[in-house]
Amino acid sequence: MEEKSITPEGIINQAMGMNMAFTGAEFPVEIFPSKIQRIIHEVYECQSYPIDYTAASILTAIAAGIGNTHLIQMKQGWVESAILFVALVGRPGANKSHPLSFAMKPFINFDYQQNLEFGKLYAKYEQEISMSKKERLDAGVQEFPQEPIRKRFLVSDITPEGLSYIHAQNRRGLCLWSDEISAWFKNFNRYNNGSEEQFWLSVFSAKPVISDRKNAKSSVFITRPFIPVIGTIQKNILNDLAKGDRSSNGFIDRILFVMPQIQRKARWNDKDTPDNLESEWHSLMSRLINLDCSFDENGEIQPSIVTLSDEAYRLLLEWQHQNADQCDILSSDTLMGIYCKLEVYIIRFCLVIQMSRWLCGECGKDQVDVESVRRAILLTEYFKQTATRVQNQINESSLSSQQQSVVRLLPELFTTAEGIEIAAEQGMKERAFKEFLSKNTGNLFRKEKHGEYRKV
Repeated sequence: MEEKSITPEGIINQAMGMNMAFTGAEFPVEIFPSKIQRIIHEVYECQSYPIDYTAASILTAIAAGIGNTHLIQMKQGWVESAILFVALVGRPGANKSHPLSFAMKPFINFDYQQNLEFGKLYAKYEQEISMSKKERLDAGVQEFPQEPIRKRFLVSDITPEGLSYIHAQNRRGLCLWSDEISAWFKNFNRYNNGSEEQFWLSVFSAKPVISDRKNAKSSVFITRPFIPVIGTIQKNILNDLAKGDRSSNGFIDRILFVMPQIQRKARWNDKDTPDNLESEWHSLMSRLINLDCSFDENGEIQPSIVTLSDEAYRLLLEWQHQNADQCDILSSDTLMGIYCKLEVYIIRFCLVIQMSRWLCGECGKDQVDVESVRRAILLTEYFKQTATRVQNQINESSLSSQQQSVVRLLPELFTTAEGIEIAAEQGMKERAFKEFLSKNTGNLFRKEKHGEYRKV
C-alpha cells in the first residue's frame, strides 16, 4: 500500500491515537478528526466511558445524522448509504449504555422539541377538523386541514409496519436505538411467521420497502430506506444471535461488533467533565441535523452524491484485492461471509469518515479523499478482528463442557499428536478429537501446516 504522507493533522491524530492505546482501547480512534478524538478522550477521563463504546456510538450517531442526505458512489449505478448495524458487546456492568446515551443526546433533544411542537400543531389540527366548512372559511383556515407530521430521528421497540409508517413521514431516515439489542432480534416474527428478518435484510441493502397497513387506503412505499441500528448486548447471550436462520442467511454478518478484550469495571474519579464538552458535541451534530435536503415533486429526498478521488479509488481497489486474496484461502464459510460484508461496510465507512472530517472543518464533503480511505481501512480491519472474536465466542459457547475443556487446555500452537494426548486426559477418544478438530478448522483452529494447528 502507499506510504502515508506526514501532515500536521496526521501527527496530531497519531499522538491522540497513542494516548488512547495506553488506556487499553482497541478501536482506532485516529479515524476521527482531532476534535472528536478529544471528546472521546475527555468522557473517558472524566466519566470512565470505555473508549471503544463511545467511539462506536459516535460513529453510528454521525451515520444516523447523514441519513439519506448523502450517498457515496463507488461506480455508476452503485451507491451506498451510511447504514450501520452496531452491537456493543460486554459483560454486565461494562458501562455500555452511558456512552451510547451521550452520543445520541443531540437526537434526543431534537426529538423532544419536535414532539412538543407536534403536540401544539396536532391540537390546532383537531380544533380545525372539528369546525364546519363555514367556520373554517370564516376563520381563514384550510378547507381540508392536513394532519401534522412529527419529525424525528430515533425509534425504539417498534414493528416493521409502524416503522415503515414513521419512515414514510421522515424520508431522511431514522435510527433504531435499542438499549438491549437482543430485544430487537428476539422479537423478529413475533406477530407473523414471515418477514421481519427479511425486512431488516432489505433495509441493510436499502432496497425499497412496501408496507400494507390495516384499514389504510394506500400502501406505504419507501424507495430508499435508511435505518441504522445500535444497541448493547451481553457476552453470555451472543449465542442467541446465531439461532434460527440468522447464521445461514447472512444476517449476523451484517452486524458490526464492538467487544473490547480488556473489560475492567469503571472506577469513579473526581474529574469533572468540561462545561463545553457536551455543547461542542451538540454543535457538531446540529450541523448534520440541520443539513438542507432537496425533495422532488413526489416528496422524495434527492441525496447529494459523494464520489471518490482517483487516488482514493485506487487505494480502495487495492484493499479489496487483498481482502479477496484472503477470502480465496479461507476454509471457514462463516469468516467468508464476514469478509464479504465488510467490503460493503468499508465504502460506507469512507462516507461517514469524510463527513465527520467535514463537520470539523478539515475537508470538503463532495469527494472522498485518500485520507478517509486510509482511515476506513483501519476501521474495517478492527471490525474484522472483533467479528472473528465474536464468532469464536459463539462457537465455543455451543461446545460441550468436555470440548470446552479441551480447547482451553490446548496450547496456542499444537500438533495433532499433542491434541490427541490432551483430549485423552479429558476422556475424549482419538477419533472424536480428530472429528472435532476437522469440523472446527477455520473457526476455532487454523491449520498452519500438515499436522500442526493454531488456536484462532
